[in-house]
Amino acid sequence: MQTIHFTAEGAQVCGYLQEDHDRLIVHKVRPAVIICAGGAYQWLSPREKDPVAFEFLSMGYQVFMPEYSTREDAKEFRPLKQLAKTVETVRTNSEQWHIDPHKIAVMGFSAGGHLAASLGALWNDPELGFSPDVRPDALILCYPVISTKEFAHAESVHWVTGGDPVMAEKLHIPARVTSSFPPCFVWHGGADDSVPPENSLMLAEALQKNHVPFAYHKFETGVHGISTCTQEVEAPDEFCRMWVPLCKMWINRRFEYVP
Repeated sequence: MQTIHFTAEGAQVCGYLQEDHDRLIVHKVRPAVIICAGGAYQWLSPREKDPVAFEFLSMGYQVFMPEYSTREDAKEFRPLKQLAKTVETVRTNSEQWHIDPHKIAVMGFSAGGHLAASLGALWNDPELGFSPDVRPDALILCYPVISTKEFAHAESVHWVTGGDPVMAEKLHIPARVTSSFPPCFVWHGGADDSVPPENSLMLAEALQKNHVPFAYHKFETGVHGISTCTQEVEAPDEFCRMWVPLCKMWINRRFEYVP
């Protein structure tokens, strides 16, 4: 495995790459996943970085993790611009990094889920002026912050908007979903009293209305921030743990990839 680093609009990005060798015949190019850890746009949770990365490395994916801006630096679309640049950089370097440029997923947890969903919603927004190369081919949203209104996570909304109500309106994801939103895998724990499960439900309803392909799972158990739901992340939950194989099956089928 090769570890690489690059900068995307000021954010440091760490990548883990499966290395090619002569005996590899089928896996000359691989899908990629870009993982956005949560932390209320105040910090980036370590339990939503490497433990998740290793799950997807084990599938043969190339994995990237941006250290996007938080707290006072999270306003004015800065994390969104950093994530967009990360996707663009991965796609631009896809041949060198043995990546299929049409199989790049963005995954996000909690506030990182809001960030991933924001790119899915705003990749073609005229105000932001992104290249089409920033659009993810799929999104994986794990107990995501979706609303900036009812059921909102106040701290996340405060930091990403800088307290600007116009920005809060812009980043209310259910109102931004259109038919150009990427296909989604969404899951939420039913016992989450930090980011209420209504966030994911609102998104699922918007995706259904706009005919966007998606899978949606709400588990009966599951508090907030449980990542891979194992003892490694100090949040074992055998029911919510099922999101991992369900997600792997969903993304491999969508990407027509056999690990």
